Amino acid sequence: MITVSLTHFLLLCLVVAAAAAASNNITTDQQALLALKDHITYDPTNLFAHNWTSNTSVCTWIGITCDVNSHRVTALDISQFNIQGTIPPQLGNLSSLTTLNLSRNKLSGSIPPSIYSMHTLKFLDFTDNLLSGSLSSSVFNMSSILDIRLTNNRLSGELPKNICNYLPYLKALFLDKNMLHGKIPSALSNCKQLQQLHLQFNNLSGAIPKEIGNLTMLKWIDLGYNKLHGEIPHEIANLRNLEALVLGMNNLVGVLPATIFNMSTLKVVILINNSLFGSLPSRIDLSLPTIEHLNLALNRFSGTIPSSITNASKLTALELGGNTFSGFIPNTIGNLRNLEWLNLANNSLTSSTSKLSFLSSLANCKKLRVIGLTGNPLDGFLPSSIGNLSVSLEILFIANCSISGNIPQSISNLSNLMILALEGNKLTGPIPITFGRLQKLQGLHLQINKLVGSFPDELCHLGRLAELALLDNRLSGSIPSCVSNLTSLRSLYLGSNKFTSVIPSTFWSLKDILFFDFSSNFLVGPLSLDIGNLKVLLGISLSKNNLSGDIPATIGGLKDLQFMDLAYNRLEDPIPESFGDLTSLEFLNLSNNKISGSIPTSMEKLFYLRELNLSFNKLEGEIPSGGIFANFTAESFMGNELLCGLPNLHVQPCKVSKPRTEHKSRKNILLIVIVLPLSIALTIAITLALKSKLIECGKRSTVLSNDSVLSSQATLRRFSYLELLQATDNFAENNIIGRGGFGSVYGARLEDGMKTQKFLSFIPRAPSVLCFLFPHTNSKKKLE
Repeated sequence: MITVSLTHFLLLCLVVAAAAAASNNITTDQQALLALKDHITYDPTNLFAHNWTSNTSVCTWIGITCDVNSHRVTALDISQFNIQGTIPPQLGNLSSLTTLNLSRNKLSGSIPPSIYSMHTLKFLDFTDNLLSGSLSSSVFNMSSILDIRLTNNRLSGELPKNICNYLPYLKALFLDKNMLHGKIPSALSNCKQLQQLHLQFNNLSGAIPKEIGNLTMLKWIDLGYNKLHGEIPHEIANLRNLEALVLGMNNLVGVLPATIFNMSTLKVVILINNSLFGSLPSRIDLSLPTIEHLNLALNRFSGTIPSSITNASKLTALELGGNTFSGFIPNTIGNLRNLEWLNLANNSLTSSTSKLSFLSSLANCKKLRVIGLTGNPLDGFLPSSIGNLSVSLEILFIANCSISGNIPQSISNLSNLMILALEGNKLTGPIPITFGRLQKLQGLHLQINKLVGSFPDELCHLGRLAELALLDNRLSGSIPSCVSNLTSLRSLYLGSNKFTSVIPSTFWSLKDILFFDFSSNFLVGPLSLDIGNLKVLLGISLSKNNLSGDIPATIGGLKDLQFMDLAYNRLEDPIPESFGDLTSLEFLNLSNNKISGSIPTSMEKLFYLRELNLSFNKLEGEIPSGGIFANFTAESFMGNELLCGLPNLHVQPCKVSKPRTEHKSRKNILLIVIVLPLSIALTIAITLALKSKLIECGKRSTVLSNDSVLSSQATLRRFSYLELLQATDNFAENNIIGRGGFGSVYGARLEDGMKTQKFLSFIPRAPSVLCFLFPHTNSKKKLE
């Protein structure tokens, strides 16, 4: 009995100990999770505040999964809660955790090293956060890990050279959209189980290691948007399970290995924007039988597009634009019934018929959403069958293709069309009024053609239209007032046509417009004050019209304006002072108008102004020299004869007004150097004139010779200013007996004891110069 009791006691102790240990473990897990809760600084739903509480079991908390036996936390998944905060180191105490998913939040800071010590962890996902710091090599020591996802953070540093030495089971590695740099380590080949490798959108450099060909389980390689260079290693063809090869947006060179076209498992090949060359195999349908997405755009591939490509029935996207492919576009291209995206732009491709028969065959592609043919010498006519293309078509680019003839009205059958670009062709005739049916149209580009007729009112029905480009055609008539119905419009280009009349007043109600170009037309009238309503405007071009009147001061309210061209009009009056408020302005051309007045000094504040042209106006006054004006040359101001400024601007120098003290100093010099000799000469002249006058009056007894006058100067009586004033009757007009170049000569009679004398008083016109001899002026304030 004693033995049995002892056995029971021992069992009971073990149970109690296990319960205590379990309780301790649960407490540890709870503390780790509460620490995470404490590090959450923003919880938009308050979910954690109300649900993660210490008075409830952690196994009932949102985002928590527990083992049914041990009640330990095995999974933490709080993705897509939009929470903000940091990851606490205590999270590493969840020692039974196999899944940790904090993705699609706004967590910041670094990843605590304790996370990488969780040896039970199999799935780690921190995708779409704001985590930063260097990518720790410890992450690659988690021997049990199967899936690492750190996409779209701010992690930096290099990939460790021993990256896969301790990851024998790793199947997926997502490090894309970070700031990693350095080379791709060849040790990556040690991850023998790796199936997904995503390193795109980083700053990785160097060559693609040939050892990557040893990853025989690999299904997806994405190294795009890096700085990789060198050739594509032939060893990639060893990857018999590879479904996607994405190496686009790098600096890769050389011939694309022909062996890659023998990888029958490939579904996606994206090599866009490298420097690869070569040609497509003649039986591409057999070499890539499962291909769905083939993107070789922006490389140096040449040769013809093999007709066999039309047998690749699974192809949904074909992008060959920006190469040097030549020859005919296959007329059987419509056999690609699953095609959604076709881009053959900017090659040297042509059509086997002038009616673009290949285009008609595309009517069989009922899923087609995008067609890009721009920049090929198709040299044909748009067939009316273009209206039979897929109703799902959203984007149609046939620009710069030497297309002639009229625009088929049947295009309006493409009711889901969002962008139609036919610019740079030889299209004639009017704009079809049926375009008004394209209610989903957002961009219409018909510029640089030979279209005639008016601006159809039907275009005003396109309520979603954001960009309308009709410039460089032969359109005429007036701009319709219904243009104000285009409330989604952001850009309107009507330049280089034959539009007449005034700009409709309704146009100024388009408050969300960013750019408009009405240049090189025959528009008349003044600029409306309502131009100030276009608060978000970035660019204006109204040059080469017949606009008149002044420039509205309200234009100064366009704080975001960067480009303004009003040249070659008949605008007049001064530049508004409010131009100084155009603080975002980079380009300004007001040349060849009749603008007068001075250049506002307020424009010195336009720090971003790089180009200025005020030439050939009627501006006057000093050219400002402060701020950005120091950067402009004579070309900005020529043809304004009344402007003055610095010599390098090739204008006349400005007359500088000197300070009063300097003026006095210069005057004293003039008195001593110039005026004193002149005054002596004038004194002699007056004496001679007095002698002549006395002779005429018969007063011979008082006639003095020149010598006697000069010799008796010292004994002549001096008269006060008051005596002269009384003797000339306040310098009355009737006492003037002569006028000279420097003033007037007065006759006066003065009593000097028993004698009566005649005296000639000289009143200078420049009293400040001669006042020391003749101190009279008409203003006592000028006496000095």
